[in-house]
Amino acid sequence: MNYHFITIEGNIGAGKTTLAHLLSRHYNARLVLEAFADNPFLPKFYENPSQFAFPLELFFMAERYKQLKELIHTKDLFQSVTVSDYLFTKCLLFAKVNLPEEEFRLYQRLFDIIHQQLVQPEILIYLHAPVQKLQENIRKRNRPYEQAIPDDYLFSIQETYTHYIKQHNIKTLFVDAGNADFLGNENHLKVILDALEKDYEYGQHFIALP
Repeated sequence: MNYHFITIEGNIGAGKTTLAHLLSRHYNARLVLEAFADNPFLPKFYENPSQFAFPLELFFMAERYKQLKELIHTKDLFQSVTVSDYLFTKCLLFAKVNLPEEEFRLYQRLFDIIHQQLVQPEILIYLHAPVQKLQENIRKRNRPYEQAIPDDYLFSIQETYTHYIKQHNIKTLFVDAGNADFLGNENHLKVILDALEKDYEYGQHFIALP
């Protein structure tokens, strides 16, 4: 196995957590999942974004930092691979979309202090799906506070992710996940597993699912 810290990213409803579970099972890896349900500001944010965006993003950053900081201090003797369903930089990307300029500048200062203390993933798997597919997945998982997410918001998140990936020189498997069914189609999972057997130059590497 070439990679000991694998991170999966993508828009809301892209299938990050599902793939993370499957990869962790395959590699007997330590699994780090975002505890989004613990954020008390999330339902309030979707009802009133302007009022609750800043505490929402601060809470997420604190929780993600706490989780990922533990990776530095705890080494599992029986699990040499770690799989996470979020990138810490996600904090900054969502904050950029959700916060007004002055709040974002303050948030970015805090982010820059914290970010340098964390271990960075060796490879990023980015699941890219059209907004229509994301909305279908959001409806299927049926979290009440997500059901009214507008298409425009998902477009904004998508553009922010893709711009970040293009601008930052990290090893990224850019997966066309428009028809992805990692649970129901073994070939889709096999494509990802086969891709992780290879070594890559820094930058984007496009992966198509059958």
